[in-house]
Amino acid sequence: MQKGPLKLNLGCGTHILPGWINIDSAALPGVNLVHDLNVLPLPYADASVDEIFAENIFEHLDYIPLLRECHRLLIPGGRLRLEVPHFTSVNNFADPTHRNRFSIRTFNFFCGATYEGSLDRGYYFDFKFSKIAERRIRFYKRSIYAFNSLIEGLVNQSLSMQMFYEATGFSRLFPAMNIRLTLVK
Repeated sequence: MQKGPLKLNLGCGTHILPGWINIDSAALPGVNLVHDLNVLPLPYADASVDEIFAENIFEHLDYIPLLRECHRLLIPGGRLRLEVPHFTSVNNFADPTHRNRFSIRTFNFFCGATYEGSLDRGYYFDFKFSKIAERRIRFYKRSIYAFNSLIEGLVNQSLSMQMFYEATGFSRLFPAMNIRLTLVK
């Protein structure tokens, strides 16, 4: 039985987090619960989880039901930390298991007003996170992408800069790798 705050690592694969309940569809070493994330609900009570980590899994699933399930599981103020590929990522089209592409604004639809002047789009769904606490576009750092460290710093100065990057040709000249977000219930 888990003692202390309940933390779930969804779709963990071989990225096992000590002190977390590591969940994957494969019975790999360190996996605490073998469970297909397409089959919901997960075997936890409403508002029983403090934190959920989901790294590179939402692109492989019908992610809206899983996002709803994460919302159900989180305590008020609980956090969902996730990482998804940016729509310009070369991995989107190289990996045949990717079903979804994401923009820095995709998760606005699952929150109240998320930045000054934005619309509350939460009416589309029967659940709503209170806010996006962090959002960052990450870039490839290998040698052929020598300028990406500089680009990443510039792009992530503000949400306005992130939106400018996505709306212009800069996102095609300097493709991103992924997006890191923290949603708060």
